[in-house]
Amino acid sequence: MAALPRMRRALLDRLREGELPPGWQEKLRDWVSRAAGEAMAGINASSAIVDLLAEAIPELVSGAPDLEGPTQHKRRLRAFTATDEGGRYVHYGVREHAMGAMLNGMAAHGGVVPLGVTYLVFSDYERPAIRLAAMMGLPVKFVFSHDSIGIGRNGPTHQPVEFLSSLRAIPNLLVLRPADAVEAAEAWEMALRHRDGPCALIFSRQVLPPVRHQISTENRVARGGYILAEAEGGERQVTLIGTGSEVAIALAAREVLQGEGVPTAVVSLPCWEIFSQQDPTYRAAVLGFTTVRVAVEAAVRHGWERWIGEDGGFIGMSGYGASGPEDELLAHFGITAERVVAEARSRL
Repeated sequence: MAALPRMRRALLDRLREGELPPGWQEKLRDWVSRAAGEAMAGINASSAIVDLLAEAIPELVSGAPDLEGPTQHKRRLRAFTATDEGGRYVHYGVREHAMGAMLNGMAAHGGVVPLGVTYLVFSDYERPAIRLAAMMGLPVKFVFSHDSIGIGRNGPTHQPVEFLSSLRAIPNLLVLRPADAVEAAEAWEMALRHRDGPCALIFSRQVLPPVRHQISTENRVARGGYILAEAEGGERQVTLIGTGSEVAIALAAREVLQGEGVPTAVVSLPCWEIFSQQDPTYRAAVLGFTTVRVAVEAAVRHGWERWIGEDGGFIGMSGYGASGPEDELLAHFGITAERVVAEARSRL
């Protein structure tokens, strides 16, 4: 080490310490300034963010198990091959478990920032590796797309309904489900800062309408949950809570309730694990001290009682999905603003 040129030695010291290069956050902020207010698929937002981060973080290594097309996390990265060891994208083949194990190995060795992306329903193939990453405190970024019945015609075999709950049950794993492009950028910033364990970043296949239109210097996802829309016209009576693609549904329901004279707030809760670590006073203020609480998530209810109580309302899935167009499926299973409004009304 002492014989190396000063710049080379500084680079190796940074990589050994796991520190990110200066300026990577500016890439995210610049992207947010362009993407705020824009509708896009969650997985496309993530792929655009990773494409920019790969410029700022030369040790970032991406990859997927034969899903380069639908996940889009290769972009400009060259493939790592036997003849090009400078490539930063690994083609794992149809081997999620091998991918997870290799990501863990890279993180344990150090010197790289490893991420791997696949469909959420295939996370079971990775589960032993995810569990070990959490047990070992490895900063692996497990990225997932196609996160709900919103994927449409793929049908129930590819529509995860119980996977959010099962991943949230793994100790020392941060599960992040952003609601739009801005939250996606904040989730990635949060994941890259997190060095004590793995993160599961979960994105939609379908296009998400923007829920954050104004640019903020504060990373609001970093607190796990926050008030996205305040109640207006009096003391809050209803709190609607959502994650990911269902936050937009909660906002649409709020418009109806506010129009009926019911002061209603919307809470985005992208990361339960971080929200649970916040001060109890903050959590109570976000969730509402004495309000009706209704959660909406295109997944099973399991675990939501912690935030809405045993008697809280829940709009989501109670069984498996079906094949059909996205909008028809959401209506068929009652994951709509109208159902959220009716649930809130019934509890007032």
